Amino acid sequence: MEKSFKNYIILILLAVIWGSSFILMKRGLVAYDYMQVATLRLFIAFLSLTPFILKAIKVVQRKHILSIVAMAIFVNGMPAFLFTKAQKELDSSVIGILNSLVPLFTLLLGVYFFKTKPTKTNIVGIIIGLCGALILIYSTMGEGIEINNYVFLVISATVMYAVSINVIKKYLYDLDALSITASAFLLIGPLSAIYIFNTDFLEIATTTNQGVIALGYIALLAVVCTSAAVVIFNKLISLSTAIFASSVTYLIPVVAIFWGVFDGEEVALIHLLSVVIILSGVYLVNKKSPTK
Repeated sequence: MEKSFKNYIILILLAVIWGSSFILMKRGLVAYDYMQVATLRLFIAFLSLTPFILKAIKVVQRKHILSIVAMAIFVNGMPAFLFTKAQKELDSSVIGILNSLVPLFTLLLGVYFFKTKPTKTNIVGIIIGLCGALILIYSTMGEGIEINNYVFLVISATVMYAVSINVIKKYLYDLDALSITASAFLLIGPLSAIYIFNTDFLEIATTTNQGVIALGYIALLAVVCTSAAVVIFNKLISLSTAIFASSVTYLIPVVAIFWGVFDGEEVALIHLLSVVIILSGVYLVNKKSPTK
């Protein structure tokens, strides 16, 4: 019981941290383009993890390398750019709602690639959750017939998260969360540095007030919502099941909607309906999950 309570506390903490990340991205985009925001996020997170890299190098074995590369790409790398790009065109609340699809994809990928055996309840949950996502996609369509492609950037990122969750649970279970995170950022940190120092971000940061303030938001996004949160998330995966850990995204929409309303974003009734439908689906996906 005590262990279970601890897991729920970690889950809630993560929801607050990650649910706040969308508004921080939005603040960063005031002064920098989406590539700069994403790359700065990765670079600053890398810097915050450098004290732990030496230990990570010592404990990581050859059998772990491919899985850590996958994590670097699918957790830390690509989603940072996909979410930031989507944030230019979608409200924080909408992105938060779509992010709750992670448990659905975690189970689907677990079935096909990691030998997870879902119950009938889980399958019903998948169908309900996807219906909620389709409603949300429809609600973001303009007056024409073209679907807002930015929605699919977020969905792609949720699939990547689902891949990484299964990989961590199956192949990196014997590493501590901090070593997993530090070693992953060791791969992408230097690359992000090469890119960001070949842009005009230093000029923006040193010559404009907006640049300084936006950089502060990005630093908060990097240290708290990226490096620290990923360590906490990896720890939660090791303490619980893959599905339970991914269910942090059940709570993220609530936090994201709160920040969206606070920031003056319009939250329509259909968005709230999508929340109810998606969360109903992921609740059923999580119910009686048969495997860890």
